[in-house]
Amino acid sequence: MYLLIPAAGSGRRMGSSRNKLLLPLMGKPLLAWTLLAAKNSRHVHWIGIVGQPQDWQDFKEIVADLGLTKSVRFIQGGTTRQESVYQGLRELPAVAERVLIHDGARCLATPDLLDRCTEALEDCIGLIAAIPVKDTIKVVNSTSHLIESTPDRRNLWAAQTPQGFVVEQLLQCHTEGLRRGWEVTDDAALFEQFNLPVKIVAGEETNLKVTTPVDLAIAELILRKRMRDEE
Repeated sequence: MYLLIPAAGSGRRMGSSRNKLLLPLMGKPLLAWTLLAAKNSRHVHWIGIVGQPQDWQDFKEIVADLGLTKSVRFIQGGTTRQESVYQGLRELPAVAERVLIHDGARCLATPDLLDRCTEALEDCIGLIAAIPVKDTIKVVNSTSHLIESTPDRRNLWAAQTPQGFVVEQLLQCHTEGLRRGWEVTDDAALFEQFNLPVKIVAGEETNLKVTTPVDLAIAELILRKRMRDEE
């Protein structure tokens, strides 16, 4: 499986001036934990890290420290996640038929999740990892801040990554979305715009996206528990 990792995140909400994926977590940069999952996956054999040139030297050191033997390519991204994924898709090897896209900031995803998504992608053209929403969700008017509705949470799922797609169709969606000026926050939304089916694969409760210092603290607790469980 071919894996693209958007890795151009800033550290603004972390209170840092550097790429948040270079911040330390249990003695390793955040990106290292993401790459470890890919390294230990049974199916991932090619990794494209999509970022900015100023971070490449740090990324290369991380890859070297992990002893990654799988093929790793560094790809220059754009100014948004959407642009970065588009650039990553264009740099995939010509033989790539399917691709997983996994945000570098979701550094707690397990190799098992990557493998389950890979296997599920054999029988569909698009999928995302997701978990059922536990909280009651309110739709709120952005001006008055008054509640407008309460959707049935039985129909609500929180999207995660990996997200997986047939490369040809996802690239077509990105190209047309760019032409039409669409802005989306994940690749499944582009598939949805073209009425293409996207399947849900059960995600992981611990597969949080590290965005704030609180997320970083929670991630450390999760990793410490995993380490104790493995002893």
